[in-house]
Amino acid sequence: MGETDPNGPGTDWRANLDRLGLTVPAVVAPVAAYVPAVRSGSLVYTSGQLPFVAGELTAVGKVGAEVSLEAAAAAARWCALNALAAVHDLVGLDAVVRIVKVVGFVASAPGFTDQPLVINGASELLGEVFGAAGAHARSAVGVFELPRNTPVEVELIAEVR
Repeated sequence: MGETDPNGPGTDWRANLDRLGLTVPAVVAPVAAYVPAVRSGSLVYTSGQLPFVAGELTAVGKVGAEVSLEAAAAAARWCALNALAAVHDLVGLDAVVRIVKVVGFVASAPGFTDQPLVINGASELLGEVFGAAGAHARSAVGVFELPRNTPVEVELIAEVR
């Protein structure tokens, strides 16, 4: 794994995605009036990303009711990959120094309190892709509803060169 120093070689995110059997997907088209990512100085902020794969949501419903914890964590993984696609489209993943922050929202059935375990799907993917540079601060928030009845939404902040 490469260094995370801004002047160093960075992580080999391509090889890590290959090892995982993944590629950076096309950026998901916004579903309302916003852009997928914005750069401000050395930070890139992504909009909340849903678990779209080839234009379809990977799951719908509330976690703890229609959606299992495992399916929701897998959906969070797709959200993170879609967030990386937004970063890649804006500045290229080679520019990523580190992932700074992840915010995950989990559409939760009454009594469901394992939101952090759901968002681990996103956090673990970022660690697998960027190594130490993927370690980040995080919030995992339970909510009543999310757009399009998706069980999870993830946004991130990346430091870039």
